[in-house]
Amino acid sequence: MAKLLERLFFRLKGVRVYALVGKSGTGKSFRAQLLVEKYGIDLMIDDGLLIKDQKILAGRSAKREKNYLAAVKTALFNDRKHRREVLTILEQMKFKKVLIIGTSERMVIKIGQVLRLPPIHKTILIEEIATSEEINTAIHYRNTQGRHVIPVPSIEVKRTYPRIVADSLRILLQRGLRGGRKKSMFEKTVVRPEFSRKGEVSISKAALSQMILHCVDEYAQEIGIKRLVIHKDRTGYHIDLFLDVPFGIQLAGPVHEMQRYIVESIERYTGIIIDELNVTIDSLRTAQSPTGKRV
Repeated sequence: MAKLLERLFFRLKGVRVYALVGKSGTGKSFRAQLLVEKYGIDLMIDDGLLIKDQKILAGRSAKREKNYLAAVKTALFNDRKHRREVLTILEQMKFKKVLIIGTSERMVIKIGQVLRLPPIHKTILIEEIATSEEINTAIHYRNTQGRHVIPVPSIEVKRTYPRIVADSLRILLQRGLRGGRKKSMFEKTVVRPEFSRKGEVSISKAALSQMILHCVDEYAQEIGIKRLVIHKDRTGYHIDLFLDVPFGIQLAGPVHEMQRYIVESIERYTGIIIDELNVTIDSLRTAQSPTGKRV
């Protein structure tokens, strides 16, 4: 109830939430200012930071984390102290529009929910504001040099994270106005996070399978897993779970609850994003009595 009231509070203030979605390394942070300018957005939430007018107001940058999984957790505001710091500033500020940047629609929705913001008003895909050539160049730059962009001037980043700053960029934006064009200069910081220096930390499919097996067993011991298929791409994990359940068990409520329990448990303890968890009742088995006879 408290969470619902907090989200209602922002909605009553007339707050609109925008989202910029694109796979990792496609240049979202680099191009976010285009959307800020176009829609008159007041605040930006990017990789664990709350940003206004190219200044960091609150939060902790995911770029400072020493491994990839910790970075994802930071971007999702999993840490209570980190989340509370940003929430406090949001509650104190007067703003009408906020932009959330993330690698998937599920991720930006989750960030909005964690920060008690209203449902997303408009989602913009990186493909809508960048050409395929620009996106491929950004991905190549990320993969070969391991460098990321934070959409604030380097002086803002150096105050807190001096070791990760690699370079800075100055970008000129021009907007058509009546009677001429308005030019705005923006500076962005190029950083090389600790996790980029040391390689990527990931979870193997075998380890993830063990976690899912544990979750199912913990939630409902009478349900068995017949087959488990895990696919990973740049946005997250896609999982197909095929179950064997005893005849007579209620399916509508418990199975949906178990699906949510598995997703929330894995995301909370590992920080990885589960884009999809598809559950299929593959077979029904006859229940057995304590003596082992079928009933």
